[in-house]
Amino acid sequence: MSERKIIQVEDKVPAKLLIPLSIQHMFAMFGASVLVPFVLGINPAIVLFMNGVGTLLFIFVTKGKAPAYLGSSFAFLGPAAIVIDKMGYEYAQGGFVAVGFVGCILAGIVYKFGTDWINVVLPSAAMGPVVALIGLELAGTAASTAGLLDEKINGKNIIVFIVTLGTAVFGSILFRKFLSVIPILIAVVAGYIAALLCGVVDFTKVIKAPIFALPNFQPAKFDLEAILIILPVILVITSEHIGHQVVTSKIVGKDLLKEPGLHRSLFGDNFSTMISGLIGSVPTTTYGENIGVMAVTKVYSVRVIAGAAVLSIVSSFIGKLSMLIQTIPGPVIGGISFLLYGMIGASGIRILVDAKVDYSKSQNLILTSVIFVVGLSGVAISLGNVELKGMVLASVVGMVLSSIFHVLDKFQLTNDYDN
Repeated sequence: MSERKIIQVEDKVPAKLLIPLSIQHMFAMFGASVLVPFVLGINPAIVLFMNGVGTLLFIFVTKGKAPAYLGSSFAFLGPAAIVIDKMGYEYAQGGFVAVGFVGCILAGIVYKFGTDWINVVLPSAAMGPVVALIGLELAGTAASTAGLLDEKINGKNIIVFIVTLGTAVFGSILFRKFLSVIPILIAVVAGYIAALLCGVVDFTKVIKAPIFALPNFQPAKFDLEAILIILPVILVITSEHIGHQVVTSKIVGKDLLKEPGLHRSLFGDNFSTMISGLIGSVPTTTYGENIGVMAVTKVYSVRVIAGAAVLSIVSSFIGKLSMLIQTIPGPVIGGISFLLYGMIGASGIRILVDAKVDYSKSQNLILTSVIFVVGLSGVAISLGNVELKGMVLASVVGMVLSSIFHVLDKFQLTNDYDN
């Protein structure tokens, strides 16, 4: 049996493939593109615009060598909501700009000192579970989006969810030739048709929306208190970004931390967040859905992701189209997310397998065990208005433990040296 053809990062893609593959990536990102602005109370059109622009900036900064679609970051929701309630959204924007600026400085520090420290503070026995947690801790979000955690579950939502997830799962293993690279797109279409048949799609806002409309651009305002409330989020998004780059490296078979370099991807991510804050959008970040799509389809081409970014920008100026996008129901997004988040979790396990982590060594067993428990236990630590929990807290704990174990190893104090 021949393996499905892999479309690598630098490969050119013919137009007949480029358009549907780009649409597939854009559809996979709808949950991020629409939900975050909805929670923060802003128009999703500006977010669609900046997600597209931010992705193109990221591709330029990383020299087209790191496939990533930037989406709206959930990490900012808590502190941003506090600032919005006290001062207004414009001051939250100022906080976004400040975080992006600090992130760009951090990218310069990484450029100066390199990335070898990552193998010390996050060896494979720690990195594997940290990456797995990126997907596993989002499992509840996927179920919630699909409506599976509602107090009273709607039967129609179940039907739409099953159709979407079933098409994505069986399409990924049964589709052949061209269809084998667009199972996510086909699943979204199938789920949407099921939603239409079940009568859970409302076109009222689409009918009222203008054909063309400018995104709602607005300048940022700056306040020291607002900046200090939001600034600690830099710890969260940096940990997430490193994890995303590691798992993407495993999927595409290239060490993206070395080439184009973690400093470039960090800078691209945070520079986009700065621009987003300045013009009225939400912070951007590399995203799990994008990584999941690549893992399922084996399509890693940066050109495909750039195409998705262009489509996102265009759709932000077409009022009816951007409103139509928002009619995609939760069970469809949740059904797709079930598969994509699971693929990220499996990628973390793959890191452990590929690295041939030796669990006869006590420190490897301890690292993996503690990180999983911390990440999945629900334990949280608050730093001002920012809460560290899940993957981020597990990552911090893993870094501390790994660093201590590294020092103990230097002096051969651990019992792993006993015969």
